[in-house]
Amino acid sequence: MTPHLTKSATADDVDAAVEETAAATVPTSSVGTYLHNYWQRIRGGDMGSLPAVSALIVLFLIFAVVEDGFLSKNNIASLITQAAPGILLAMGLVFALLLGEIDLSAGTASGVSGAIVAVLLIHNWIWPLAVLVALVAGAVIGLLIGWMRAYLRVPSFVSTLALFLGLQGVVQIVVNSANTQGNLALQSKTLVALENDNMPRWAGWTMAALVIVGYAAQRLLAVAGRRRRGLPTEPVVVTAAKIGAIALLAIVFTLVLNLNRSPNADGGFKIVQRDGALVKVKVAGEYLGGIPWVVPVILVLVIALGFVLNRTRYGRHIYAVGGSDEAARRAGIRVDAVRVSVFVICSVMAGVSGVVLASQTAVNASQGGGNTLLLAVGAAVVGGTSLFGGKGKITDAVVGGAVVAVITNGMADLLQGKNNSAWQWIVTGLVLLLAATVDAVSRRRAGAAGLG
Repeated sequence: MTPHLTKSATADDVDAAVEETAAATVPTSSVGTYLHNYWQRIRGGDMGSLPAVSALIVLFLIFAVVEDGFLSKNNIASLITQAAPGILLAMGLVFALLLGEIDLSAGTASGVSGAIVAVLLIHNWIWPLAVLVALVAGAVIGLLIGWMRAYLRVPSFVSTLALFLGLQGVVQIVVNSANTQGNLALQSKTLVALENDNMPRWAGWTMAALVIVGYAAQRLLAVAGRRRRGLPTEPVVVTAAKIGAIALLAIVFTLVLNLNRSPNADGGFKIVQRDGALVKVKVAGEYLGGIPWVVPVILVLVIALGFVLNRTRYGRHIYAVGGSDEAARRAGIRVDAVRVSVFVICSVMAGVSGVVLASQTAVNASQGGGNTLLLAVGAAVVGGTSLFGGKGKITDAVVGGAVVAVITNGMADLLQGKNNSAWQWIVTGLVLLLAATVDAVSRRRAGAAGLG
């Protein structure tokens, strides 16, 4: 029933009445209707991250069965630290891919940033200032790429391929400027801790609680917002299931990583001299556990970049330009500015990835080269970001990065012999090819269904 309004009602009263009426009549779909609509979207090609999540579960189960040490506590922690640099690099590449662009120089840009930080630390710079300089260097690289693409109309494939080659030389020059032999370890306990140290158990559980509460608040606020606008909302049981799934994942993740991974967890005995006699005494066990410090770094960036893409006008402009730059231009969007900005973001994230990679492996003259870029692009595409632009999200990089890391980690021990690395390349390539095929087929079906 519509609330009664008097002749003297103000505009605020009218708005409140409309919202109250909408909230009272907002449709809430049943679970059956929700699942039917979801299935129709999948059939129409709108699969999102479903293929990547399915692949991750299948691969995890396969390696857990065929490889004895895959589910060991140490290996689970190693999976996270191994995947971190690639995930961070892929998060930046998502922005470029959303516009249908590519940044082939992202890997070597990460190498430049890592080398800058290592050399500046050797010269006794404080680590925050060294990291800031490295990220500024990344921003300059991205600005150059974006300017060439937006204003000189040089295809990003060409300009970034040239920088991919040139920046490898820059990495060598920066590393050689330190006048040292071999790898350059980061002279900062804080930065080294990113990939080599763990959060206290209480901090891990605090982070898990914040994730659960934050996600629950976000879902509930989203439902409330749709109700205020009179839009259909998902069933309450679906919302509860999503919150429950995130809560379960956060709890299991924290519980497993907080287990003691030390080989001397049980302690032992040693012989000491006491009152002139040799006595066997119990030695307390060591504790090695906790969530790696790089995890909260990734989590904060996922939340921040996800907010930018999903909750800001700038994010909507990125999707609009990725869908059709001509339509976006006619709508008044500054297409060239958006194009430059995504390359800046991509290169800055490459800088973050370079610092984390330096924390993991130290810095050498080939930093960021080899398969660094290819695996990061593969992670973004496998996660569900379209190569054709206009479709993707930040979490795609996380899921896709996990898939690539599981393949690399699982096959490293599963296959032995001189062809081990060869089979890793073959399987990873096949997974990327499959992801690209799924992307193309989904896009075609979405177009036929009127969804894309």
